[in-house]
Amino acid sequence: MSSDAAILPRRGLLVILSSPSGAGKSTLSRRLLADDAQVSFSVSATTRRPRAGEVDGREYHFRSVEDFRAMIDAGGLLEWAEVFGNYYGTPRAPVEAAIDAGRDVLFDVDWQGGQQIRNSPLKDAAISIFILPPSIADLESRLRGRGQDSEEVIAGRMSRSRDEISHWAEYDYVLVNDDLDRCEAELRAILRAERLRRERQPALMGRVQRLNAEFERRTRG
Repeated sequence: MSSDAAILPRRGLLVILSSPSGAGKSTLSRRLLADDAQVSFSVSATTRRPRAGEVDGREYHFRSVEDFRAMIDAGGLLEWAEVFGNYYGTPRAPVEAAIDAGRDVLFDVDWQGGQQIRNSPLKDAAISIFILPPSIADLESRLRGRGQDSEEVIAGRMSRSRDEISHWAEYDYVLVNDDLDRCEAELRAILRAERLRRERQPALMGRVQRLNAEFERRTRG
């Protein structure tokens, strides 16, 4: 690594990953996080009750409604929304610290959360990716296969899926998860390309200046 790259790390990315419930974004997130040390997961705060096996601070920061509303009032959330009667949101401070240190932060959020991040003061660091299911029948089958939710909850999720999918065109990239391995490879390709964008490489200016200086030396010689 060159000295200027060490002094000037690239700014981290805010990677927004959205999909209707059951389309595979959580599985894709886990795979990406398992193999890419540059990516960390944005742990959201929520007012919903923990599910079996969930740990406070790992899957979510579980908060009371009163505490969550206090975070909203204090401007401590990058985005938030009410979903199925519960609040979900992203604490802002740890996200800002991560991207300033050159680490990417992955967000598993709905279209509302994605929209708020894209409209936030951190919008220049954001890229957005929407995951589509291959079919609605496949989407429902995945939800039922979890064995976690009641018929009422499944019906609610299916109803919300139509609204989620209607926002697909607001995203920078759209992937169809008809093959999980291929979809994962496409997700990683997007991330690699975005990291190489000119504006995300602060060391390039110094490198080009050195090249121009070399041209000047050759011309004088």
